[in-house]
Formats: sequence, C-alpha cells, structure tokens
Amino acid sequence: MKTENVQDIYELSPVQNGILFHSLYAPETGLYLIQFSFTLRGHLDIVAFDRAWQEVTARHTILRTSFYWQEIDKPLQVVHQQVKVPLEQYDWRGIDPVEQEKTLSSFLVSDRQKGFDISQAPLMRLTVIRLAENTYQFVWSKHHLILDGWSGSLLLEEVFQIYKKLSQSQHIFLAPYRPFKDYIAWLQKQDLSKAEVFWRQMLNGIKAPTPLTYLELENLSSQEEKYDEQQIKISAVTTEILQSLARQHQLTLNTLFQGAWAILLSRYSCQNQVVYGCGVSGRPVDLEGVESMIGVFINTLPVCVKLNSEQYLLAFLKELQAQQVKMRQYEYSPLVEIQGWSEVPRGMPLFKSIVVFENYPMTKVLQNNEEDLELLELTGFYKTNYPLNVIGYPGSELVIGINYDCQLFDAATITGILQDIEILLQNIANNPHIRLQDLSLLTSNQQKLASMLEKEITFSFV
Repeated sequence: MKTENVQDIYELSPVQNGILFHSLYAPETGLYLIQFSFTLRGHLDIVAFDRAWQEVTARHTILRTSFYWQEIDKPLQVVHQQVKVPLEQYDWRGIDPVEQEKTLSSFLVSDRQKGFDISQAPLMRLTVIRLAENTYQFVWSKHHLILDGWSGSLLLEEVFQIYKKLSQSQHIFLAPYRPFKDYIAWLQKQDLSKAEVFWRQMLNGIKAPTPLTYLELENLSSQEEKYDEQQIKISAVTTEILQSLARQHQLTLNTLFQGAWAILLSRYSCQNQVVYGCGVSGRPVDLEGVESMIGVFINTLPVCVKLNSEQYLLAFLKELQAQQVKMRQYEYSPLVEIQGWSEVPRGMPLFKSIVVFENYPMTKVLQNNEEDLELLELTGFYKTNYPLNVIGYPGSELVIGINYDCQLFDAATITGILQDIEILLQNIANNPHIRLQDLSLLTSNQQKLASMLEKEITFSFV
C-alpha cells in the first residue's frame, strides 16, 4: 500500500466486512454495485456539475476510501487525501430516440459489468449522456461498501446545492459534518452482551431458515443474468387507503408491508413461525449528527414472526411493530454474531428472503428541482447475495420490486409473488378488522365468484 496519499486508516464496520466478503467471493456476479440512472431536463452546466462532485468528494472521507485486505488479519479502509471522481460524457443527439433507448440499456449493462476494483478509490463513477438539446441521462454507479441508500440521497441533495451555487457564481457554504470514522469509533464502544440476550430470546427454537422450496425451481442454472428484478405499482387509491389505515392505528406503512410478507411467507412455507431478513437504517440515535453522516449504516437483521390464524390482523401488525421498535436498540448487531447466537448451524443462512423498505429521501431530491434543471425518472439497480429481496418504494403509488436469483426462481414465479403481495395488500386495505385466516389471496371478483360457486355446490347437495 502506497502511503504518500493516505489520510487515515481504520477498521470496517460489520456490514462493510460482510459486503467485502461477498464482493471478493463472487466478483463476477457484480454483487453490491448500485447504479442509479436519472433523466435531466433543462440547461446543464457540465463544468459546474463536475466540480460539484469533486467538491463533495473532497468534503466526505468515505468517498475517498478504498479497501485493503491482503496479508493482514482484519480488512482496513484507507482514506486518501485526494481523489478525482471520473465523469464521462457522450453525445447521442444524432441517434434516433428508439435506438437511444436500446443503446442506453446496453450501456447500463456494460457499466454494471465493469464493476469496481475495491482496492482503488474512488468507488464510484459518473456518466452524462446528452440525448437532446435540453435532455440528458445521468448514470451514477457506486459500490455499496461506501454508500447506503440514505447516504446516497443526502449526497445527491448536497451535490445539487453546490451545483446551484457554482452555476450562479455564488459562495459555497455547507454545515460541518461528522466523518464516517466517528461511526466506526461508536460501534467499537458498543457492548454486545445485551444484544446477545435479545437475539437469543428472539431466535429461540429456530433451527433452520424458513424454506422457499415451494417457490424454487430446478434446472435454471443456464440463465445468463444471475439476478433480475420485477416491479409492480399499487394503485394510488389502495396506497392512500393503506397510508390512512397506518396513521389511524399508529402503524407505519413499512409494518403493513412487512406484515404482508410474513403472512405470505407463512403460507408459502406452510409454517406458522417464519424468519426473514429486514433492512434497517442502522443510524444510532445517540450519535449526534448521525442523520447527516455519509457512509454505510444500513444493516440486515433477522425478524422472527409467529402467526396465529385466529389472531386479528391489526393486533398482529401492532405486535410486529412493537418488535421492530425493540429491535432498533440493537440495529448495530453484526449478523455473523447473531448467527452464532442462534441454533441455526454455521454454514446455513438464518434467512433466505429479505424485506427492505426504501424510506430514504430520494423523492425529496427529485421534488427539489432547480428552475433551469429538472431531475426526473429515477431508475435503480443493485444485487445482494440473498436469493429473494422484496423491496418497497414508497410514494403516491407504492412500488414493490423483487430482486431475485435467476438460478433459483423463474420470471413467472416472481410475477406470481408480486400479484400475491398486491392482492394481499388490497385485502388488508379493504378488510383490516378480520382474522389472519380470513385474509384471502383472491381478488374481490375472484372471491365473489368463489362464493357463488360455493353456494351452487351447497345448493346442489340440498
């Protein structure tokens, strides 16, 4: 390691250690590369835009960080004094719009396939493609080792604040922030003994992950893409009813979303106790200034849910939310330690599906458009090492995505799961005061038809 450009060296967080392990274990799969693609409309001052990104890189240590793991006991993250973020430009104005779309799709795939050399900073890159006189495509790719979703939103907001000042030749002033190193120092002070008691109690009796056997298919190993994603939108009407229901009963939309997955997982596995992974923000409330820190705080933790078919839906959801609140005290817990505190054997995962509710302020960034530049149509892509990732994207229309391992699930299965989630959420919205056993996976029309057929069959036997 060359030391002339090194500013600082310190250990990784447990989550970073996990991401590093999976990134090195299967580098060809492109795990934990995050790619955002935006449409920009209006006048883009490319010089100011580039400079804004260099300014935030100079400001935040995590953006100047690389990782070192060879011939040492513990991996280290290395903060460099100076780093320049690459920004590539393309002009596609002479290409037909239909062809532009195809070329962009190919570019996004090839950009992901490039990956990152995680021993070299920076672990992000930028591309600006001019599509028309006042229309651009902006592609921002980065490694999950340096940024989580919340940090990405904060960073993007900061970039556009600086960009606005630069394009108007105004002085740049930003409030001081705490470096990511302070979070690592906070982590190292935590006492895991209380966390151990909590997790042993929660996972008591769990000896294996909740199986997805009924959903998995064989002989899919020939698939070209190892991972893919499908999405659906829940209608604005149903979304509003769900949000109103949550407010009325002091619940969060995240709780309704997780509750729906727990119910489905129970039915898919034919088990009344299920375990799934849950993405949490991981930002400790007792670390001052943590809400504006940039880095990787997110953690994935097990959620163990017992389902009683006789229980009323709202009581079930309130219990689930209470468990989530209690779990917040231990969000820093390393998953590898939790695994050791459980009865699940080493080498076997605690869970095979994870639920993530992307409740970070990217929508705020999209809404705070400048007068001469609009940020539109965000699309995102990332892969994890988990077979099935169920993701909620809140908004006026709740978007639900499933990121999945193509060697275990086919597209038709994922489409079916998404339809089940949609129907279940609709039925939760329409019938919140019923028992779990009465929640149907049929649409209202299908339920009416089933009821009619049942009456006809009963009548024929009379």
